[in-house]
Amino acid sequence: MRNFSGVVLTLLALGAPAANAFEGVVPANFVAPVQARFMSSGEAAAVPAGYVSFCIRFADQCQISATDSIVLDNTTWKALNQITASVNDAIWPEEDQKHYGRAEYWNIPTDGLGDCEDYALTKRKELTAAGYPISALRIAIVVTRQGERHAVLTVATDKGDLVLDNLNDEVKGWNSTGYRWIERQDPVHAMQWVSVDENPVMLAAAAHSDEDSTAQIPH
Repeated sequence: MRNFSGVVLTLLALGAPAANAFEGVVPANFVAPVQARFMSSGEAAAVPAGYVSFCIRFADQCQISATDSIVLDNTTWKALNQITASVNDAIWPEEDQKHYGRAEYWNIPTDGLGDCEDYALTKRKELTAAGYPISALRIAIVVTRQGERHAVLTVATDKGDLVLDNLNDEVKGWNSTGYRWIERQDPVHAMQWVSVDENPVMLAAAAHSDEDSTAQIPH
């Protein structure tokens, strides 16, 4: 667990920064420091009840008008890492039953307490406030290596889909987490979810051969 300083989700000092505030973390001739694949959507999946309730209360966080991806450059890489670390430090983990008195309650907390969905939703809110399109920021449900259901934020970029997690501060390619993927938000329809095809075609942004571009994720 992380130390909680008593502040209420200051996250990025005094409010959300503009995207250009994140410049300078790596050289301008940016090479993605992670190996990511493009996540492939499967069939329609059940919408989590907690997400439906969340969208009723936070309608602005559930509006998707287009399918977008983010250019992964030095500015974006710094933003993803900074927001991941800031939110992970700002929220103390606490289960919904203890926190809200109910089994499942998705929220953007203001008291510094939350579970995995709350971390993911807060990161998405901060990234949209920093100028990144919400349609590229999609909540996903996975099963961890310990067999526990878990929520993370996925980020669709031009170099593959990345994962922002509260279990660690490292931004990873979705295929490098060791998780079993269950479902995620539909990239087209705000109130729909889809299953995740764990064997997508690799559409590498770097200089991969045709053979590499069809490589499957190893099991």
